[in-house]
Amino acid sequence: MAGIDILVTGATGLTGHAAIKNLLHKGQRVRAFAHRQDRRSDDLVELGAEVVFGDFNDFASIKAALEGIKRAYFCYPISRGLVQATASFGQAAREQGLETIVNMSQKIAREDAASHASFEHWLSERVLDWTGIGVTHLRPPFFAEWMLFMAPMIKQGDVYFPFQQGRTAFITAEDQGRVIATILDDPAPHKGKIYDICGPEELSFQEATAAAGRALGKSIAYHVVPFQVMRDNIAASAIQSGQNNALSGYAESNRPDGSGEEPQIFQHLHAAHKDFENGLFRGMNDDVERITGIPPTSVEQFVAQRRTLFA
Repeated sequence: MAGIDILVTGATGLTGHAAIKNLLHKGQRVRAFAHRQDRRSDDLVELGAEVVFGDFNDFASIKAALEGIKRAYFCYPISRGLVQATASFGQAAREQGLETIVNMSQKIAREDAASHASFEHWLSERVLDWTGIGVTHLRPPFFAEWMLFMAPMIKQGDVYFPFQQGRTAFITAEDQGRVIATILDDPAPHKGKIYDICGPEELSFQEATAAAGRALGKSIAYHVVPFQVMRDNIAASAIQSGQNNALSGYAESNRPDGSGEEPQIFQHLHAAHKDFENGLFRGMNDDVERITGIPPTSVEQFVAQRRTLFA
C-alpha cells in the first residue's frame, strides 16, 4: 500500500487495534506491526490496514516496518525486554526521520517504582525523549477491560479480588485508541506532552463491581482475597485462552524461563496492587474529551455494551 506514513505497533492488542480502527475511519492509511499471523491480524487486513510481521528483538524487522513512516504508536507488552526494544525502536525511528511517536506508558511509571515494568516504562520514556523526536507519552491507569477478566465471577454473582482500598478512573482501550489516533492524525499540539488519560469517574474495585451489577440489573458480591488468588486465576486464564494479550497476562512472553525469577507480569501486578492500595492510581482530568471531543466511557456503560459477555 503506497503512501503509508503511520505505523501502529502492538497492532493486535487492545489499544493498537482500536487506534488502527479510528485512524482508518479518519481516512489515514496505516501499517500494522504484528508478531505473527492469526485471526486478529487477518481482521486488521479486512479493516484495510497493511500488516507486516516482525519482532522487537529483531532490529532489521523494526527498520523495515518503519520504512517510509513519519508517525508511529509504540506499545510493548508487560514482559522483559522493554528498554532494549525501546532503544531499538528509537534508533530506527531516528534513522527514518520520524516526526512524532505516541508512546504507551503507565500511570505508575516512575524512577522509584517497585514494579520492574513501571520503572522500565519510566526509563523508556526518557530513552524516547533522547531521540529528539516529538514524543507524546500516555499514562493510563487500570483498563476497564479488567472487567472482562472478572466476567466469569460477575456471571456467578461473586467477585474475588485482592483490591481492598484505593480508587482509579478505569479507562477503556477504545477510548485510548481514539486518543492515539487523534494525536497521530494531528501531532503538533501534543508533542512533548505527558497525558494521564483516564475514565470519567474514580472507583474502587468494589464500586466497579457494583457498577457492573447496575448495568446487568443484578447484585454482585465483592470478596477481598489474597493477591495469590488473582495470580493463580490469571495463570489459569492464560492456559485456557491460548492467547498472548493483557487478559491472559501476556502468557506467551511471560512463561517461566528456568531462571527462577517470577514472570514480569506477576512481579508488576504485585507491586501495582500495593501502589493501588496506597492511592497511586488516583487522579482525574478531562484529557480524553479535550483531545478527542468525546467523553470517555464509564465502567457501567462498558459492561452494558457487552452485556452478553457478563450475563
